[in-house]
Amino acid sequence: MTRTNISGTSPYEPIVGFSRAVRVGNIIHVAGTAPVGAEDLSAYEQTRTVLDLIGKALTQAGATFEHVVRTRTYITHTDDWQAVGRAHGEIFSSIRPAATMVTVKELLNPKWRVEIEADAILP
Repeated sequence: MTRTNISGTSPYEPIVGFSRAVRVGNIIHVAGTAPVGAEDLSAYEQTRTVLDLIGKALTQAGATFEHVVRTRTYITHTDDWQAVGRAHGEIFSSIRPAATMVTVKELLNPKWRVEIEADAILP
């Protein structure tokens, strides 16, 4: 099977050794995506930023949100779950992937309130 690495804009990709997304055959894995550049926005706005970044990675991999079958959401404040969930639902309410949301102590940047991973399968 052919493997395609999809780069994002992080200067840390080659240092840490990761890709924004990886496509192997018809399966796409989008790495944990944080709200880079949106640190001072609300949890809802940070989530929209994250979903926009995920959407761009999916497009580069030849997919859309409709191909997403699983998301994993990490939040740093349990009270944010509704705002984060509302933003997630604006994209996925009719797609309804398997989804997990967990609270974590912190993310790499203490101002980030959310990080999301996604997996997609092309027909």
